[in-house]
Amino acid sequence: MSQTEDWEPVLTLDALRRWANPATSLAVVGMPISHSLSPRMHNAALAALGLPEFASWKYFKFEIASEALATSLPLFHQKRFHGLNLTLPHKVLACQQVTQLSAEAEAIGAVNTLVREKTGYAGHNTDGLGFARALREEFGLSLQGADVVLFGAGGAARSVAAQALREKCRCLWIGNREPQRLSELLMRLQPYFPRIKTCQKSFSLNALPSDIPKDAIVVNTTSLGLKPHDPSPVPQSFWRPEMHAYDIVYGTSETAFLRNARTMGARAADGTSMLYWQGALAFELWTGHVPSIKAMRDALART
Repeated sequence: MSQTEDWEPVLTLDALRRWANPATSLAVVGMPISHSLSPRMHNAALAALGLPEFASWKYFKFEIASEALATSLPLFHQKRFHGLNLTLPHKVLACQQVTQLSAEAEAIGAVNTLVREKTGYAGHNTDGLGFARALREEFGLSLQGADVVLFGAGGAARSVAAQALREKCRCLWIGNREPQRLSELLMRLQPYFPRIKTCQKSFSLNALPSDIPKDAIVVNTTSLGLKPHDPSPVPQSFWRPEMHAYDIVYGTSETAFLRNARTMGARAADGTSMLYWQGALAFELWTGHVPSIKAMRDALART
């Protein structure tokens, strides 16, 4: 997720219906999508490959509402889009609309990357591993043995939660504003991790637990922060200097979540690093080549 706007035009379902570009196309699909920097990042990575077979490839962005996703995906396939990234609000919904799912995507019930096959799209999820790599880059931390506090219960939250469990975090705390979505997330995770002895706790954001460890890794996967004046999902008094704050929202404006954490002495980072690490994994699925992280990082750093 991002707060900033990119030069790449926002395309619509009508533009997709009229699509006649013979070159190989990729795209990110979401609602809203004007803020996305994925086209800038992926087009830079394609250029950095320097290979003739990718010279005509280009990455676009489409604003598609959730109720139009079932209509849109067959159209993207018909128009021969080789790969798609999915962001809010499509990551969970798309699982019912792809022809096959990777083991990772099936386990968590969310996809963020689609790869074109003959009869439809194969769904993958690169968010969890991308988050783990970002955590190591930003803080030098591993999820193994860590106390992880997660705010949110959407598609990105599912990926981060599953990765934390897979890497054997000590305890996973999950809080959300909507009890039903929180229950759905917990039910989704439980069958796939029956032998993991990790402590799992859930709570409402309106009633924060008092026993969260003071050195926890705290992750915001809610949409709070996409708009400049959005509040933080937790008050400033929640933070301790030993904590590490990671907000999957990225952009030039500091979110209230990160600002409050830094004010209280905690280390903090936005979602830029997760964006390029999960993006690099998606890029490899589409092209068969490992992209230049430097090219992707540099592209995102442009103002």
